[in-house]
Amino acid sequence: MGARGRLAFLLLLLLGAPGMFVRPTALPNLPRVVTLSEDAAPGTRVAEVTVSCSTAQGSPNVTLLCIEPRAPNAPTAPSVTPCTPEPGHPFNPIAISAVGTPATTFRAEVTLRAGAELDAHRVNQYTLVLRAACPGEEEVTGWLFVWVTAGQVLRCDAPFTSAGGDVVRVPADVAPHAPLHAVLPQPLGGLMFRLRTEGTPLTLTQRGLVLAPASGFSPSRDTQTFRLDIEVTDQHGHNCSGAVTVEVLPSRRPRVTILEPQWDVTVPEGSGPLEVVTQVRASGDNVHYAILSPVVPALFTIDEMTGEIRSTSRLEVAHVRLLVRAYNALQPADQATATINVTVQGRDRQAPSCVPALYVTQVRETVSPGSTLVTLRCTSPAGAEGSLSYALEGPPGSHSRFRMEGPQLQVNTTLDYDSQAMAALGFQLTATIVVTAGGQPPRSTRVPVLVTVTPVNEFSPECPRGLTFTVLETASFGSVVGYVNGTDRDYPPDSLEYSLEGGSSPTQPFSIDTHSGEIRVVGSLGSPQRTSYRLPVWLTDTHNDLDPATQRKRPCTVTVRLQAVPEPRCTPEVQELRITAGRGGRQPITQLACRSDPDTAALSYTIAGGNEDGRFRLDGSTLSYIPDGLAEPRTFVLLVEVRGGPGASRSTVVAVVVHVTPRSTTVPPSTTTRRTTPRKEPLVVMRMVAVWHPPAWFVAVLTVAGVLLLASLGCLARSIACSSRAPSKPLPGESSSRAVTERSGGREERGGPQAGRLAPLHTGAI
Repeated sequence: MGARGRLAFLLLLLLGAPGMFVRPTALPNLPRVVTLSEDAAPGTRVAEVTVSCSTAQGSPNVTLLCIEPRAPNAPTAPSVTPCTPEPGHPFNPIAISAVGTPATTFRAEVTLRAGAELDAHRVNQYTLVLRAACPGEEEVTGWLFVWVTAGQVLRCDAPFTSAGGDVVRVPADVAPHAPLHAVLPQPLGGLMFRLRTEGTPLTLTQRGLVLAPASGFSPSRDTQTFRLDIEVTDQHGHNCSGAVTVEVLPSRRPRVTILEPQWDVTVPEGSGPLEVVTQVRASGDNVHYAILSPVVPALFTIDEMTGEIRSTSRLEVAHVRLLVRAYNALQPADQATATINVTVQGRDRQAPSCVPALYVTQVRETVSPGSTLVTLRCTSPAGAEGSLSYALEGPPGSHSRFRMEGPQLQVNTTLDYDSQAMAALGFQLTATIVVTAGGQPPRSTRVPVLVTVTPVNEFSPECPRGLTFTVLETASFGSVVGYVNGTDRDYPPDSLEYSLEGGSSPTQPFSIDTHSGEIRVVGSLGSPQRTSYRLPVWLTDTHNDLDPATQRKRPCTVTVRLQAVPEPRCTPEVQELRITAGRGGRQPITQLACRSDPDTAALSYTIAGGNEDGRFRLDGSTLSYIPDGLAEPRTFVLLVEVRGGPGASRSTVVAVVVHVTPRSTTVPPSTTTRRTTPRKEPLVVMRMVAVWHPPAWFVAVLTVAGVLLLASLGCLARSIACSSRAPSKPLPGESSSRAVTERSGGREERGGPQAGRLAPLHTGAI
């Protein structure tokens, strides 16, 4: 057989023996995407899928292998895990129908099952996996994607659309117009609500809120049920309907009950406006009161919260029947009523008359208990004074200080002006004397009483005992010494003035503040013989009596002790120095020898005068000269102030006389050779002078002795014509010693190897 024969044989096998080769079933129009509105009704055809079979041996088997829903914001990646159709999915089993004869092509329909509800907000895509297999052929799978789009039909949620509707349970004591239920959750805009139930006490608002009745629910022991049929329409005209059932449960709160449903009240004629006539009392929650009859009450009014009934004007003789209602403000149907018979009884209008009709007086605080302040002269209309009774009323703090003995107003207790209780009353006591005449009804007259208590200066000022202060003897002008804190028991308390007997003077260098009692230094305290002062201080009370001239005084002795301040002492107090100016930095010239009591007290040194050019400087007690090219010899007189430590301490002044000789330089007249003298060591000469400061008494005695001596010499000169002059004697304490060491060029004079260093030079007193 040739090649062509073999090909023909194979072709015959393919065409004549179909059972020898199997072709797969075909789904030519899958995969694809279809769109479905969420408003689609059950039974709506979702898609139509073509199934092709290779032979007409029967209908294919097409099933839903998998149904995978997807939410709007879920990921779009396909699932890699096998899935099965979920129970409750919205699709019917696949329906198969043949197309043409012989049937090799079939139509598979995907439809919505009964009761299917699509919601694009929850699921907007379904992925359907279809499996198809023709008889004798291989099965195939295909994907059908169903997109769910938002519809235009208004949908109401369950249980509002259920047969029983939404059930709401509320207590019977809810407040009137209280919101009970919202038909649809917000925020759904553009909806209109219409109540189709008639004759219901409930109210439906435009926003879909169910409100309690305007008067509240009536109280009942049984459960009350109200069914509301409601229609909801959107702005496109789509609507849905549902029902709301409101179950009103019996209230557990106590009902309003009036304790006394009926009683009679009698009031006297002439009672003023807003006087309390009676009070209605009821038990319950949120109880309010109102007058039902008469509808427009002319004589009486009732307090809505307390139930007090008051008159609206001055009452005349009348008889009024009041019907009062007590009710729960949050549940007006919960109420109770009471009947009150009010009788305004006539009386004699004439009350007792008294003289004086108003009593105002002033009394001193020292008035004794039992003293009579005033005697009333009162008469009744019938002229019988014996039938009158007298009583006191008013604030307890005031009227308790008085008493009535018949028509006499008497002081009951001491009227202490200096007490805090009297100050709290403003030193004025008020009371009312009630004069009542017998008869029916009783008639009374009130006499107001105002008593002003005036002060009496009863107590003298008190001064602290042993008042002693200590102040430094160097205290400056204005320094505070201390305070005199006097006391006075009269009101106002401690209202004192302070004065210093004899005033301020050199022998009494102090002053005292008139109001505060502050003692200050106003003069010098430096007398060495004085160690203390005794200050006579007077304390005078003020504003303690009705008469300003009535004052009490008390002397007070204040001791001021002076605390000694040590004065530095320097030896000597005057120094005279001779120095030769050197070159370079500072040149120490002397060290001051000073000390203070105690010896450990630190001393401070300051150049107080003579250092205008700034040529000298103090480092502690060492005085140094600063060379600055002085051309000619010059003498400086320095005043050094030595102070004994910080604070108000004493000081002393040391005088230092410094003779400064400039350093000389010799220059030869030669023009060719320049010669200079060799450098010399500085010559420092120190001269120490001892000075004696005699005391004041010695100076005075010496002066008197000198005057007497001169007078004696004058007399002697007249009597003796020729007399020789007697040699003068040196003053006591004079001494002279001097040691000078000088060095010039390369020669040394008397003074030893220490020439050029500081050497003391003692001279006579200056």
